Amino acid sequence: MSITQPSPTQEERAQHFETHQRRIIIKNQHGEKLVGILHDTDQKELVILCHGFQSLKERIPMVNLAAALENEGTSAFRFDFAGNGESEGSFQYGNYRREADDLRAVIQHFHRKKYVITAIVGHSKGGNVVLLYASMFNDVSIIVNISGRFNLERGIEGRLGKDYLQRIKQNGFIDVRNKRGIFEYRVTEESLMDRLSTDTHAACLMIQQNCRVLTIHGSKDKIVPVEDALEFAKFIPNHKLHIIQGADHEYTSHQDELAAVVLDFIREQFHQDRDASTRSLPPTKLDRSVNSRL
Repeated sequence: MSITQPSPTQEERAQHFETHQRRIIIKNQHGEKLVGILHDTDQKELVILCHGFQSLKERIPMVNLAAALENEGTSAFRFDFAGNGESEGSFQYGNYRREADDLRAVIQHFHRKKYVITAIVGHSKGGNVVLLYASMFNDVSIIVNISGRFNLERGIEGRLGKDYLQRIKQNGFIDVRNKRGIFEYRVTEESLMDRLSTDTHAACLMIQQNCRVLTIHGSKDKIVPVEDALEFAKFIPNHKLHIIQGADHEYTSHQDELAAVVLDFIREQFHQDRDASTRSLPPTKLDRSVNSRL
């Protein structure tokens, strides 16, 4: 005699998944250790989350998105890029291509562990990194760009001051200090040129048609203007744009709405992929897969 057990509530599932969070260390191609947290739900579908400039895996929206995915039963991995947070390496101002290489190392690690990378999600600079990754490697079909910057020349003067090109060519570097005059980081000419030579427009055009991209942006973003989101929509072949009204760059008061938009897009696109895969199976396998769900 079999007894049907009641389905666990969302809170019970969240408590169960929380016990599966664990620290993972992955080496990048430079031998530096990248540190991340795996939210393991015992499912092999995995979403990778990428933080922004001078940020961490512990900052919003990384933690909130990981928790939302976890509650849905999807595994998530949030990590620190090299030179940030717990990861090894020195912090660099530009580093877009090296961070795309870090993401490549993470994806390859989980491929070896037999995970299926459902989507990669990036916030702010992380949004640029996931798009750059998609332009270089056509192995993840769902990309979410949250508040990425299209025009990388914009925003530099606000951080480095006027005549930054002249000063950095004269001195070789610019030291950035906060409002209290405390040193934060050094911008070298090489790292500045890395940013200026990263061609976002060209990267968008190189993303394949079979890769679906969602761009999310806050209408009240004072760090990266919402106009940048409109530029992504012009040039990415298979693109959806969602503006969250009233949201700032960090989505401070819009975390739940942000998570809902991200999860809805991933869920919808993943089901489309799965349905397409099922339709492509030979008749005998198709019949067997249908019967197994009855």
